[in-house]
Amino acid sequence: MPATVIVNARLVNEGRVTEGDLRIENGRIARIAAEIRPQGDDAVIDAAGRWLLPGMIDDQVHFREPGMPHKGDMATESAAAVAGGLTTFMDMPNTSPPTLDAAALEDKYQRAKGRAWGNYGFYMGASNDNLEAIRTLDPKTAPGIKVFMGASTGNMLVDNPETLDAIFREAPTPIITHCEDTPMIDANLAAFQAKYGDALSAEHHPDIRSREACIKSTRLAMSLARKHGTRLHVLHISTADELALFTPGPLIAADGTRKQITAETCIHFLRFDRADYAALGNLIKCNPAIKDASDREALIKALVDDVIDVLATDHAPHTLEEKEKPYVQAPSGLPLVQYALVAALELVHEQRMDVTRVVQKFAHAPAQLFDVKERGYLREGYFADLVLIDDEPFTVKREDVLSKVGWSPFEGRTFRSRIGATWVNGRMVWNGEHLVGTPNGRRLEFAR
Repeated sequence: MPATVIVNARLVNEGRVTEGDLRIENGRIARIAAEIRPQGDDAVIDAAGRWLLPGMIDDQVHFREPGMPHKGDMATESAAAVAGGLTTFMDMPNTSPPTLDAAALEDKYQRAKGRAWGNYGFYMGASNDNLEAIRTLDPKTAPGIKVFMGASTGNMLVDNPETLDAIFREAPTPIITHCEDTPMIDANLAAFQAKYGDALSAEHHPDIRSREACIKSTRLAMSLARKHGTRLHVLHISTADELALFTPGPLIAADGTRKQITAETCIHFLRFDRADYAALGNLIKCNPAIKDASDREALIKALVDDVIDVLATDHAPHTLEEKEKPYVQAPSGLPLVQYALVAALELVHEQRMDVTRVVQKFAHAPAQLFDVKERGYLREGYFADLVLIDDEPFTVKREDVLSKVGWSPFEGRTFRSRIGATWVNGRMVWNGEHLVGTPNGRRLEFAR
């Protein structure tokens, strides 16, 4: 593969924006300098002052394989991801069958090989009866262990207190949690059904899957982590109330110590709020629920203030036919990977957040948190996973959506930046208009 030199870029990396050039050789970043002279048959790309970012690392996606091919698969959803500047994904275990042992985990890696457009890692799931598989997990084979402390697909709700305690005690990797209290949610749903009957709608969703349910479950997870000294990562924080539970500060301090308990939020909690249910209804029904405008504002501030450590998508596609069912039958989740980065960059255009903060939360922090080897940064010797940003407005149209379900909650919205190009392992896979070449993703390595 001939070398590529990207010239006249604004390189966004590790808290700084610097003007310079970057050379790609053999799939890696060979050199970064103020000026690099192309050689021989080098391919030259003039960034013309545009931002060049490390590829985003999405620590939470549901690509639906195996078991739900009508919603998505490794190929379709990873294609949408690289079109959105997300070059690495970590996929959830609530597939069919669920990823509850080493064999199921390896099956997913084999499914992704040669088909995933981005780099891939897969979580081991926890259940009430797979403690031995968790105990014997090779920590280099998975980014972490996913514990659903709220309802999920199949046999993946861990509600046995003794099992939950043992998982936190014996997990050989970070634990990541979905924190909602199921009994509280069930009681809320019964009360709302009794009150509203057939008039129950998505507008009631943030009250059924309430902030109190989130807080109670998050407190439980944190208490178990502190009891056992477990590295805990709490996913998709959706309320202002939970933020007081977390310690502000960098994920890794100047002296090298790292936060034991970290937090993530997702792009839809930053761009939607309760008022959007009136127009979008079940299309933005997700768990935890999108809540109030005041929660949205608090979450944005928490990212800036280093209370929340990671930004992700929780990409979870469902068909429009499924979403058009009545509220109770309609599944929760929405497709997000293709437009998540440009949605985050809107916060930069709105002067709510610096571009270096977006890169920290969406690229550097996931790499740090999950010990991802040689990715997530613009560093010489690292894999060349890169994203070039065009400051050129565009409006999201249904016909442009690459996810298999073919729709986006952002349809009709105009973003002020677009993805100009994406490279995975040194090869351009998205040219700003369409996919290029063939899937080039690799299995993640974890430096543990």
